Amino acid sequence: MKQVVFYETGLPENVLQLEEVEMPTPAKGEALIRVTARNINPSDVMFVQGLYGITPKLPSSAGFEAAGVIEKSEKFLTGTRVLFTSIGTWKEYTCIPDAGLIPTPDGMSDEVACQAFVNPVTAYGMLETSGLGKGGALLITAGASAWGKVVIQLAAMRGIHVIATVRRQDQKQTLLDLGATAVIDVATESVTKKVKELFPEGVDYVFDAVGGDQGAKALTCLKSGGKMLVFGLLSLEPIPLNSGILIFKNLSVEGWWLSSWWEQLSNEGIQKAIKEVFTHLMKQDVKVDIQAIYPLSDFKEALIAYQKQGRTGKILLV
Repeated sequence: MKQVVFYETGLPENVLQLEEVEMPTPAKGEALIRVTARNINPSDVMFVQGLYGITPKLPSSAGFEAAGVIEKSEKFLTGTRVLFTSIGTWKEYTCIPDAGLIPTPDGMSDEVACQAFVNPVTAYGMLETSGLGKGGALLITAGASAWGKVVIQLAAMRGIHVIATVRRQDQKQTLLDLGATAVIDVATESVTKKVKELFPEGVDYVFDAVGGDQGAKALTCLKSGGKMLVFGLLSLEPIPLNSGILIFKNLSVEGWWLSSWWEQLSNEGIQKAIKEVFTHLMKQDVKVDIQAIYPLSDFKEALIAYQKQGRTGKILLV
């Protein structure tokens, strides 16, 4: 079988390579899966560079999220379509513990299934963590990302006001159409000034995916007693925290990671999250965008498309 692998960390375009390896054999309690679709997430790229929270055990395949079909399993029938997360999904076949597999709902395409967990469930989980309800005010960075678009749509259904930051003027209308209250172009507008115009006392919560200077500016937009959830570092720069603001406005900054949140859920909580997120995706109350689809062997072209400025949807490997 074919897999995309790296033997040292570095820029994906420099270290990733396609190789032929033997078919894996599932251990007890594992399923052999033929992988049919994978999406490229920022975490995938950071993992290859050695910049993610999980350190790669070299050599390693890339990718964390995928959809596929059961070839062999003690729990699932052969041919069952599933979606899953795992370290190293950019391969034709993989072995995953049966307990970690989620059956793909009937009518959901592999192209949607392969991106139905990480971003949608992260968006859902962060909103659940915040406890925000109707009338609440939320500022998110990286609003035009796949995660940001889902947050906006889910929050709008709950009556939450969402202010989203973007890096280009042409991204604004799309997010407003999805339900954002306001969209701020950080290249030409002041985040702090615009937020103060809309919410003079500040917002209740900030979800930050960027870090660096954007994260610092977002922090100043919180009302007294507000909280920031930090879950990404797209800028690759830490947030320069203003201690005075934290002290005198009684602010909180907390890290948030899907894996940690998911592990703390009860079985009932897991089923509730899956049901709500998948129902929205199936009804298309929440839409996910696909920019382009490439065969696994064309992963280098896919990475170029992923890094292209102006991209509006996911890049998939099938």
